[in-house]
Amino acid sequence: MVIDESHNFRNDGGQRYRRLLDEVIKAGAKTKVLMLSATPVNTSLSDLRNQIYLMTEGRENAFRESLGVGNIRNVMAAAQKQFKQWETDQARHGHRDKAQLLESLGADFLRLLDGVSISRSRRQIEHFYAAEMERVGQFPHQEKPENRYPHTDLQGELSYRELAERIDQFKLSVYQPSEYVTDPARLQELRETRQRQNFNQQDSERFLVGMMRTNFLKRLESSAHSLKLTLGRTINKIDDLLAKLDRYEEDSQSDMETTEADTQPDDDEEDEDFSVGGRRQSYHLRELDVVRWRNDLQKDKDTLEAVQLQVAAITPDRDGKLREIKQAVRYKATNPTLDRDNKPNHKLLVFTTFKDTAKHLYDNLTGLSTELGINMAMVSGDETHTTVGANNFNDVLTNFAPRARNRDTVDTGTDIDLLIATDCISEGQNLQDCDAVVNYDIHWNPVRIIQRFGRVDRIGSRSKSVRMINYWPTADMEVYLKLANRVQARMALADLAASGDEDPFTEDDAQLELNFRDTQLLKLRDEVLDLDDLSDSPTLGDFTLDHFLTQLLRYLEANKDALEAMPPGVYAVTESSADAHPGVVFFLRQRNAGDAGSRQRPTSPVHPFYFAYIHDGGNIRFGSGNARQTLAVFEAAASGQTAPITELCDRFDQETRQGRDMAQYEKLLNDVIAHIRQAHANTQARQLGIGGARDFVLPSASETPRDASDFELVTWLVIKELQ
Repeated sequence: MVIDESHNFRNDGGQRYRRLLDEVIKAGAKTKVLMLSATPVNTSLSDLRNQIYLMTEGRENAFRESLGVGNIRNVMAAAQKQFKQWETDQARHGHRDKAQLLESLGADFLRLLDGVSISRSRRQIEHFYAAEMERVGQFPHQEKPENRYPHTDLQGELSYRELAERIDQFKLSVYQPSEYVTDPARLQELRETRQRQNFNQQDSERFLVGMMRTNFLKRLESSAHSLKLTLGRTINKIDDLLAKLDRYEEDSQSDMETTEADTQPDDDEEDEDFSVGGRRQSYHLRELDVVRWRNDLQKDKDTLEAVQLQVAAITPDRDGKLREIKQAVRYKATNPTLDRDNKPNHKLLVFTTFKDTAKHLYDNLTGLSTELGINMAMVSGDETHTTVGANNFNDVLTNFAPRARNRDTVDTGTDIDLLIATDCISEGQNLQDCDAVVNYDIHWNPVRIIQRFGRVDRIGSRSKSVRMINYWPTADMEVYLKLANRVQARMALADLAASGDEDPFTEDDAQLELNFRDTQLLKLRDEVLDLDDLSDSPTLGDFTLDHFLTQLLRYLEANKDALEAMPPGVYAVTESSADAHPGVVFFLRQRNAGDAGSRQRPTSPVHPFYFAYIHDGGNIRFGSGNARQTLAVFEAAASGQTAPITELCDRFDQETRQGRDMAQYEKLLNDVIAHIRQAHANTQARQLGIGGARDFVLPSASETPRDASDFELVTWLVIKELQ
């Protein structure tokens, strides 16, 4: 079974997930599972754990014998705790040190990830699959992003900043019934819940209001039309609730309740990126201060109606963004780029977060498409429109990208040149017939921007280059990032709706994450980023040795006999660099190690082997838990070196008296072995102290490394500065 975009199955509590696991994978013949995803982790490592369960049929001990991982849930929970602690500690110091994280995550976690995953970045594909790319086609050149800042209102009566500040003051009491509770029993219940869980219904509603303010702001960024519609829906909800309060007051004996529907956003008020899990509490109206709630609801209604009138005044002829996109469409149609076959490319892909905006654009650009003689279409999750061909999702995409989607016919009369889309197609679609993407609004998650661009930036594209055009609501990034940071509410609610295995989410945690998102958004103005380049946060590739194993296998094919004939302990001397400071990279094998299923809980993800990089001064830069980082240093120092550097070799021979005086390097080796022994001791202590200790058995004395005699020196690399 192949599951594309497998991150859509990251929630093990969902109905789709349970049906896939129980009715497909567990039922019938044993199923082999291959999962594909560019973004396997969203909010926590539990996302990754739940996808691994699809491989193991939900069995926690599936890799006990093969990888020495006794319990998947315990390993992932411990890793998530370490990850959150690392984020907090590193943010306080203003930088992130991946090596420190990977060493703290533990060998079990790294061995698990290395055993079940293969990671490929764009650079790796270009390096390792160069011959195959010659056959299927290259990546196009990525042009520098174009950033535009259209006015919200061409008449200048309303600015983005002014509207954002007004939205930030919305009370939105319709979503906060708990603020009006007067019943003593219910008040006590709220207090006890907060004491027990550090979070109660009032907190949930407070975060929901923050989320809704964010939703209003993102809709303003998308289009004035979208904000107008959302304000109208909220006003209607307030009207319905006010009418309900009227009926209650007319019949004071009524047992009328507020329901989830009364105080939850409508489905069309929030897109998938603002959705939250769980059901909220209902109250009897007799438990609430109805008079005070009514007054606040009426004030909210008056405020929202005033803003709605202002926004409604931004008609299409006053809409700065609409004018900007019309100019972009006209320019692309009249000044097409030329592809590798010297054929003109008129195609333009426009992304927006909201269906309201997509429909608004389609309605207002149809006349222009007729004028220019181009066909256009719109797609969202549940609605499509087109000026040519069949009006369904698949046909629209195929007519927009006939080459990439292998359309059988060559009828160019049905080709679509302008496609307006929501993020329903930001993943898993081949649309590389197009060479330009417009982000009509900036998604709060920078990963989504990269995914959008990935629809056209693909192997095999006939385009010489591809470009991304970003529409920002303001050139003042300080103002914009203040808006972006309001996704804190969304992030908190998403964490609360998760599986509950991780530590409670805090506002400080949210702010730390948002600080990094700010950096990512700023980068996206200046360069097209790969997913691995978004920040100094770890990626799946950081958890595996796949990149190095691929190089090793290729080298073995050509040099197997020479390697097998090479004795243990051989070494080389190479030049230092910015990524490889003077020191030694040691590769050791533990002689007395048990197999994967033994009692041993090794500290190395490549057990029984240990890799370490130690500086000349004795500082261990990468220890036993940092196999990947150590190999990266080795690669940086040795890659491309096919002949010895005579000056360095001569100096090494002089310093060691032709190898007779190795005291300096023996000390460094002993320091590394002492580090490994200490790491073992720390690991055993942690295992005895965690909740998953039932899965842990003390290793026998024969499996615990004691001194240098328990290790074999496989090979080592001396890194020296060229003077």
